[in-house]
Amino acid sequence: MLLDTASLYFRAFFGVPDSMRAPDGTPINAVRGLMDFISRLVTEYEPTHLACCWDNDWRPQWRVDLLPTYKAHRVVEEVAGTAPDVEEVPDPLGVQIPIILDVLDAYGITVVGAEEMEADDVIGTLATNAGMPVDVVTGDRDLFQLVDDEAQVRILYTARGVGRHERVDNAWVRTKYAVEANQYADFATLRGDASDGLPGVAGIGDKTAATLLGRFPDIEAIVAAAHDPDSDMGPGPRGKIKAAADYLAVAPTVVAVRRDLDLGEPDLTRPRTPADQDKVVALDQQWGLSSSAVRLVEALGVG
Repeated sequence: MLLDTASLYFRAFFGVPDSMRAPDGTPINAVRGLMDFISRLVTEYEPTHLACCWDNDWRPQWRVDLLPTYKAHRVVEEVAGTAPDVEEVPDPLGVQIPIILDVLDAYGITVVGAEEMEADDVIGTLATNAGMPVDVVTGDRDLFQLVDDEAQVRILYTARGVGRHERVDNAWVRTKYAVEANQYADFATLRGDASDGLPGVAGIGDKTAATLLGRFPDIEAIVAAAHDPDSDMGPGPRGKIKAAADYLAVAPTVVAVRRDLDLGEPDLTRPRTPADQDKVVALDQQWGLSSSAVRLVEALGVG
């Protein structure tokens, strides 16, 4: 089980009341919410391996160099003393992230990140090279491109909530978007995705993108057909694809999740007992983790 950690702690922060606070008044709704999410998922699926995948760089410069609009709307406006590429994170959440890392360390849940890479890229690499069935927990549609029935990689999609998550396989993607899962990245590139700052191809929406990918296997083939006067591509889509040549030359690289990172050999075996019981107790006392701490200990010991 690979967790898109930021996706989950953002959901916890906005979904759990901010009245949940430590004895000293520090908000801990994201901390306890994430702990409860992990407890629920581990109890339901009983994974043998578990990793919290981390955004070491939520907006890598190499992606921005290719497509300057990439996640640009999420950047904090530059002010004195603030770097322009800092993600806009609410202050009550920012103070909780170090606590989250301390908690994961105490319980022995491995955190995996990579320099200049997003959690998506870490997840893509681990899922592709796992050699075992993989469940990826995320609220991010970008990761639908990893779905692979043959390799038994699926997405536990949390957009409607962790308790109401959907199990995404190829049939789910096909039913929802009328494309194969391995075409999803190209589908998103063509239609655009405002949440990631992808403008898409002007004039091409979901239906046209799906139709094109039903006739041509990928963007490379679509672009080739647009420039082939003998292809049976209609004049409307042909003109739109040709007009977006510069965008289509770089966007597929930006959208594609990396699957080839050198992550070393992290031990992703799910801990059955906390790695540091004394630290677990100390964190519980300091931050008032109470029932969330108990549930997580119990969940990790299940199975």
